[in-house]
Amino acid sequence: MGHKLEDLSSKKCVPCNSKEMRAMTEQAANELIPQVPEWTLVNESGRLRLSRSWKVKTYLKGLEFFQAVANVAEAEGHHPDLHLAEWNKVKIEIWTHAVGGVTESDFIIAAKINRLNLHDLVRR
Repeated sequence: MGHKLEDLSSKKCVPCNSKEMRAMTEQAANELIPQVPEWTLVNESGRLRLSRSWKVKTYLKGLEFFQAVANVAEAEGHHPDLHLAEWNKVKIEIWTHAVGGVTESDFIIAAKINRLNLHDLVRR
């Protein structure tokens, strides 16, 4: 409850295969969502995921955007789903496939993505 945003983005993702990994309840997820501004919690047939979209300046900037996100994902060993829709809209969905829902690791990666400096790629 007393978490701060810095705590979340400075944490490391837990390996998805760890035995104690459990999907969060919607209530627990709703307590963490304020720490990842502009991400929304999506409930699709009982499976929770985090989702966020951005408008990018160009198609190629969208690919640069994904490369920056991929570097974070690779460092954390936790890989979000990346979508380049139309020519200038990027969408990222994060959930822990191994548990079929969201875990703290999903919020950690969302917080780390939020901290990336993507201003030269994103449209105002």
